[in-house]
Amino acid sequence: MTRAKVFQIGLIVFILGGLGYEVFQLLGFESISAGIGAQLILILIIFAWTGSYLFRVFSGNMTFMEQRKRYREAYEKLTDEKIKEKFDSMTEEEKIELIRIVEKEGST
Repeated sequence: MTRAKVFQIGLIVFILGGLGYEVFQLLGFESISAGIGAQLILILIIFAWTGSYLFRVFSGNMTFMEQRKRYREAYEKLTDEKIKEKFDSMTEEEKIELIRIVEKEGST
């Protein structure tokens, strides 16, 4: 998340607090009760956001994790294609020798 995005979110929360206070006063609440009501709503919003964040963390469904998974899949696909090209360009004798070496190293 960029700094600009953090400032935008902070400004939105600040404005929501002020609007909540005004709405509660329009509904007939006294000044102190309207302030407490607006704070309560903001706290509930923060708890909901924190809960959703923790859910994404524990389920592994975060933006970075998703980007990493897509990168890894693309990298493996590209690597597999290059290895296949290299293997296809080898002579039959080189293929047999390579398979023998791989089998030998795999058994030890």
